[in-house]
Amino acid sequence: MPVDRLLPSQDASELIALTRDVADKLLDPIVDGHERTETYPDGVFAQLGAAGLLSLPQPEEWGGGGQPYEVYLQVLEELAARWAAVAVAVSVHSLSSHPLLAFGTEEQKQRWLPDMLSGNTIGAYSLSEPQAGSDAAALRCAAAPVDGGYRLSGTKSWITHGGVADFYTLFARTGEGSRGISCFLVPGDLPGLSFGKPEEKMGLAAIPTTTAFYDDAVIESDRRIGAEGQGLQIAFSALDAGRLGIAAVATGIAQAALDDASRYANERTTFGRKIIDHQGLGFLLADMAAAVGSARATYLDAARRRDLGQSYSTQASIAKMVATDAAMKVTTDAVQVLGGAGYTRDYRVERYMREAKITQIFEGTNQIQRLVIARSLSA
Repeated sequence: MPVDRLLPSQDASELIALTRDVADKLLDPIVDGHERTETYPDGVFAQLGAAGLLSLPQPEEWGGGGQPYEVYLQVLEELAARWAAVAVAVSVHSLSSHPLLAFGTEEQKQRWLPDMLSGNTIGAYSLSEPQAGSDAAALRCAAAPVDGGYRLSGTKSWITHGGVADFYTLFARTGEGSRGISCFLVPGDLPGLSFGKPEEKMGLAAIPTTTAFYDDAVIESDRRIGAEGQGLQIAFSALDAGRLGIAAVATGIAQAALDDASRYANERTTFGRKIIDHQGLGFLLADMAAAVGSARATYLDAARRRDLGQSYSTQASIAKMVATDAAMKVTTDAVQVLGGAGYTRDYRVERYMREAKITQIFEGTNQIQRLVIARSLSA
């Protein structure tokens, strides 16, 4: 059942309609097969790029859609309601493009942005390491100066689209301490860059998540984004927006679970009545609907603050925490509504439940979000 959305313009309404059409025709028919066989959907991102859905919040002058963030996130939610793994990869692509857009020189933007924003090249974000997840200042992957560039050595982990992406926004150590990290735009075919076996995940199986190994890989100096030592500032500037992307994805997963559970509850009968007419189950569905609506409201509040140029870091953490916790609860309850059927792969709700779990973990665990929120309340 399509979500009745409040949108700021007729153009935005038409964009949502386009997104639903693309998602229903391109994503929905193939998602189950790719997720079950853990196979990459070749050609899907090129088609999303051709439809203009990979660069919606970026400026029109560089080929972006120039859309408010509140509209972009609702597009992301619509994609996630059909295929969460693809929606996460779209969010990560936007996250990966942000450093170049916000901190790159005019020459760098002219060289790389058009292909990024058209979807001709797909990006990945390379911040985490095996021993440095939420503690980004503990990064060890090094970028040592050499003539004309840097020699990259070390390991990065948990890279969405790893081994498949055309470019990687890499954060590596160029000095000591938290101010000794720099940002680089790494081509996917860089000699000395290799990837490990894709992780065997409980969800989002069609898009690979891998480890990357830099074995004395040399990169030109003009691929450093921003100044030396500016890396953490660049990384954190993008993470707030990335957290909103995950909040929108989580809301899409929850909405899909609610829709499937409601449909089943209206078709299934027990004791001569539709099961939705039994008060206990009807109340459970009502709580699920309230959780989805609350999740959507929190990410839209943060997005509107961002669109107005206001501080939104705390609101992004709130949205990420609320939406992803809601997704875990709603998808679990959706399995309960379907009973034994919900525990089988004949229905999508078991997949939604598995997909929801990771949203509580990446882009900063929900424990980290609580830490951010608590700090904002400290006098």
